[in-house]
Amino acid sequence: MMGQLADRAEDVPAVFADRFNGGDRAAVAEVYESGAVFVPEPGSPLTGTQAEAANGEFMSLGAPITVRPRHVYTAGDIALLIVDWNIDGMDHDGRAVHIEGTATDVARRGEDGYWRYVIDNPFGVERPGPAD
Repeated sequence: MMGQLADRAEDVPAVFADRFNGGDRAAVAEVYESGAVFVPEPGSPLTGTQAEAANGEFMSLGAPITVRPRHVYTAGDIALLIVDWNIDGMDHDGRAVHIEGTATDVARRGEDGYWRYVIDNPFGVERPGPAD
C-alpha cells in the first residue's frame, strides 16, 4: 500500500512521484480527481481512461521520476503548482531514458482534506508542435 495522499498542496508532486516510482497505476490514479485532465504532450488534453493510459506509458518506461516543485500558489482549496521534473534511468531493454519538463499543474483540496490533481500538464511551458 502506498503512502497517504497529500494533505498539503506542495506535497502533491512528491506523493505522485512516490506512487509513480512504485509502479502501481491504480495508486497513481488516486492522486487525480475524477474527471481530471492529463496533457501527455502539448495541446493534447486527455481525461478518464485515456489519461490513465497515457500516464501509464510514462510509467512503462521503467525509469524513476524526480520532481522539484519550483512554485506553489494556493487560494483556498485550489493550488497552482510549477514543478520541474525528469525521468532518468534505463528502460526494460537497457536503453537510456531521459525526459524532462516543467509542469504547470492545478490541484484541489477535496472534501476529505486531501489534495489531488485537477490538471496535470507536465510539459506546461512548451508550445504544441506543428500540425501534421
